[in-house]
Amino acid sequence: MWTLAEKKLTSRLLLGTAQYPSLQVMRESIIASGSDIVTIALKRQITSRESDNGFWDTIKSLPCHVLPNTAGCRTAADAVTTAELAREIFETRWIKLEVIGDEYNLQPDPLELLRAASILVKKGFEVFPYCTDDLVLCQRLRDSGCRILMPGAAPIGSGRGIMNPYALETLRKRLPDITLIIDAGIGKPSHACQVMEMGFDAVLLNTAVSLAKHPAGMAEAFRCAVQAGRMAYEAGMIEARDFAYPSTPLIDTPFWHSEGVRE
Repeated sequence: MWTLAEKKLTSRLLLGTAQYPSLQVMRESIIASGSDIVTIALKRQITSRESDNGFWDTIKSLPCHVLPNTAGCRTAADAVTTAELAREIFETRWIKLEVIGDEYNLQPDPLELLRAASILVKKGFEVFPYCTDDLVLCQRLRDSGCRILMPGAAPIGSGRGIMNPYALETLRKRLPDITLIIDAGIGKPSHACQVMEMGFDAVLLNTAVSLAKHPAGMAEAFRCAVQAGRMAYEAGMIEARDFAYPSTPLIDTPFWHSEGVRE
């Protein structure tokens, strides 16, 4: 069990709801992941094969908290308006704040993001900002009232894994009291395990599961990876060394002769 924004959760894996081949596959994958939280974009595009009612009925049938997001927003004003609509529709003050500044790598606009976060915090939202791994930006977001930060490991949907481990390790070290959730760029279960070993509190992903050959199987693999990474972090891992160190100390006399030597 762990606590996120006053809610007791059993899973440290958050899952998105886009790009699945069908609603049934999405439902099976979310169940297999064990996730307590799913993200939903208010501006979500419904395909011709799906209906609004079918999607919402599927979401409501799951034992999950909904984390609406402002995906598709380009300005602070647009993000604030979207967040206020989401609060009314989903009846939650949680909002995953996305304010994209570049179309090529979908990197957040730091200025508009900080502006929107400051406004939403004052309006009573629990803001989950999708941000870069820049320490100064993250400190400013914290100072604005954000208790949860969601830095990306790599560009959204790229599956490249951790591109700047130094920056992420620095965030964890310098912001020990902030909940840090890796959001974006995770492609393999090993990537998720690695960031959990670094001490991050949770992982949010979508594409790595929804576009997998077998989404439900991949969701279960990520579930195990996140659990393993957290267990390793809590158990305390040994530090890497630049030299060999024998796991069994050497002595001059084999153990089966030790009694004779003592006599």
